Amino acid sequence: MTLLAFLLALGVLITAHEWGHYRVAVACGVKVLTFSIGFGKPLLRWKSRKPHAGQDTEFCISLIPLGGYVKMLDEREGEVTPQDLPMAFNRQPLWARAAIVSAGPLANLLLAVCLYAATFWVGQFETQATLAAPVVGSVADAAGLRTGDTVLRAGVDANDLQDITSLDALRWWMLQQDASPVYLEVQAQDKQTPHVVQLPALPDDAISKESNAWQARGFTGAWSRAVLGDVQTGSPAQVAGLQRGDEVLRLDGQWVTDGPSLRAMVRRSGHTQAPNTQLWDISREGRQLTLSVTPERLAEGSEFIGRIGAQVGEPPAKVWVQSGFFAGLQKALSQTWQVIVMTLDMLGRLLTGNASFDNLSGPLTMADYAGRSASLGIGAYLSYLALLSVSLGVFNLLPLPVLDGGHLLYYLYEALTGRPPSPEWLDTMQRVGLAALVALMVFSLFNDVVRLGWLP
Repeated sequence: MTLLAFLLALGVLITAHEWGHYRVAVACGVKVLTFSIGFGKPLLRWKSRKPHAGQDTEFCISLIPLGGYVKMLDEREGEVTPQDLPMAFNRQPLWARAAIVSAGPLANLLLAVCLYAATFWVGQFETQATLAAPVVGSVADAAGLRTGDTVLRAGVDANDLQDITSLDALRWWMLQQDASPVYLEVQAQDKQTPHVVQLPALPDDAISKESNAWQARGFTGAWSRAVLGDVQTGSPAQVAGLQRGDEVLRLDGQWVTDGPSLRAMVRRSGHTQAPNTQLWDISREGRQLTLSVTPERLAEGSEFIGRIGAQVGEPPAKVWVQSGFFAGLQKALSQTWQVIVMTLDMLGRLLTGNASFDNLSGPLTMADYAGRSASLGIGAYLSYLALLSVSLGVFNLLPLPVLDGGHLLYYLYEALTGRPPSPEWLDTMQRVGLAALVALMVFSLFNDVVRLGWLP
């Protein structure tokens, strides 16, 4: 499932990108020689039965699926017959060359709008915006948010709040905010009337390399009952006598308010080196029992955590979210723009040292997430494809040699000076850009290996 979902994602994103280059090139009268999805040896090749005027493009699906290319007629890459000179890429006016190069990334951004719109039109189940207990002492905790509170609306002005349809929507909205105060209209579990809560401004350094606007305010996730699910054979949970359906009431005398709080308590037990035996007060079929549980201590990245080998917390409540045609399209445009802004903001934070390069992900993480999203349903998978499409579009517009943005930078130089960069300068920049790109790929791949726990 994971490999198939990943290959399908790559195929869709690469095809959209290269199709953008191809269609604009044809529209500008440039002769396209090859349209390839993938690199290396062609596995499948064909030509159109009804080609565009002057075109004889060979379409290929090649062995290595990590990219693609559109090869155009160009005097710098080979001899061109006199009758084909007007169709050579290098003979085109500056505006046409710039349009052809920028069409690939723009096609990815347009694809993202279409994918997001499809998810909103089709609809999907999303996690209800009912909050687990916030981090003790956090902004959310100090503002009075409690476990089981359901967020109905949110905004930066108490008199101008927007509806919140799900926890996913709330988290996404929160990620768009800076350190300024925010307002939430919440419905408490034991109250009939909702009330507005103000979360005050964050300290200037609260949103840092290791936290975002959601984490910095102390939010932890969705509320769910502290009920155990499947228990693994031979796990610490089974050894202690825990069973599926047990509801955890107290842990070492401390009340357990929800599933996320219980998971946090179990994870924290691994912070100490010695085995940390805990007393669990549970409710089982109307009876209350006390069991001794010793979580297993495991390494996770640079820290140690505790695990008991059981599903902790029941699945949170879900709500069905679906939009009409125009509302869905408007939300898709807004979502795409917000992802663009977030992507650029993250790139800026990486370059200025305000975000860790550990956030970079490579193909292994992409494949893992593709498989996970596909298992959650078509809506989640399309949303993930849209996110990747935006990332690919923005990345290719960066002014880095060998990328589309690098070529656009050359064209800007040509527009300002009236002449193209020298071949020697172009060759040097291409080498530097390729080296930087390879280094970035190697670093991202290393992050993937660490993140997936493949290193001892």
